[in-house]
Amino acid sequence: MRDPLQQLVTNLGQVMVGKETALELVLVGLLAAGHVLLEDVPGVGKTLLAKALARSLGGSFQRIQATPDLLPTDLSGTNIWNPKTAEFEFRPGPVFCNILLADEINRATPRTQSALLEVMEEYQVTIDGVTYPLPQPFFVIATQNPVEYQGTFPLPEAQLDRFALCLSLGYPTEEEELQMLQRLRGGLDINQLSPCLSLSEIEQLRQQVLQVRVEPVVQKYILSLVRSTRHSDRITLGVSPRGTVMLQRTAQALAFLCDRDYVVPDDVKRLAPHVLGHRLITTAGRSNLGVVAELLDAVPVP
Repeated sequence: MRDPLQQLVTNLGQVMVGKETALELVLVGLLAAGHVLLEDVPGVGKTLLAKALARSLGGSFQRIQATPDLLPTDLSGTNIWNPKTAEFEFRPGPVFCNILLADEINRATPRTQSALLEVMEEYQVTIDGVTYPLPQPFFVIATQNPVEYQGTFPLPEAQLDRFALCLSLGYPTEEEELQMLQRLRGGLDINQLSPCLSLSEIEQLRQQVLQVRVEPVVQKYILSLVRSTRHSDRITLGVSPRGTVMLQRTAQALAFLCDRDYVVPDDVKRLAPHVLGHRLITTAGRSNLGVVAELLDAVPVP
C-alpha cells in the first residue's frame, strides 16, 4: 500500500479494531471519487468509522443526523433576507464541506433525500436558479440500519445508484471484541486523531488512480457482468451504465491500493458484490448478494 494511504490506515487503526476489509473498501470509494453507504445493525462502528476517516483527512467535515423533520434546505442551504442590504444572501448548508456524514440517511423523507441527488452526482447545489459549486474533494459517507424500518423511508433506486459502494461491517470476532474492551478501558477520544492526508494529496491520488490500466479483456469482463444483470429472470432491474463505470473505477482504485498499475479480473470479482448488489432489484425472496454471487459463477473469467 502507498505510504500516504498506509499512514491513513494506521491512523484509523487507533480507533477501529478488526475492520481492515471495511477500511479498504471505504478507501476504494474515496480514491474512486465515489460515495459510500455503510449498512449494518446498530453499534458495530458505522458512525465511528465515518468520523474517524473524516478526522484523518484534511479539510472540512459536517455531520447530518437524518430525521423525518429534516428539510432539503437544512442540507443545501437557503437564501435569507438581509434588511441591512435589502437583498437576499445565500447561507450555505452542511453539504458545503469536504467530508459529509449522513447518519441514518433512511430516516429522512424522500423529499430531503432527493436534495442529495444533485449534490452527490454533480457536486453542486442550485438554489433559486443560481448554482453553487461544492468544495473539492467532496465525499459522502452515509449510514443506515437495514433491520429497523419503523419511521424510515427506503432509499429510492436513483439515490442508491449514487453510492459507489455499499458495505456492512459485521460483528467483531471474540478476540477483536476483547481487544476493543481493553483499548476502551481508558476511554476513547476520537478528536485526538490528527489529519494525515491533505486535500491536495487526495486529489493527486485520485488522478493517479485514473492512470491505472484496464485492458480491453477486463473491460469486456466488466460489461459481461453488468449486462448479465439486465437479462436475468432473477432480476427485475439491472445495473445502470453508471454502475458499469463505477465498477471499473473502483477496480482501478483497488489495484492502486495493492500497488499495481493494472487491473486484474480478481479486482472486479472482489468488488462486484459491493458495487452491483445495492443497484439491483431482484425477484421476490432472492438476496441481492446471492444473485450477484450466482452471476460471478456463471460469467466466464478471462
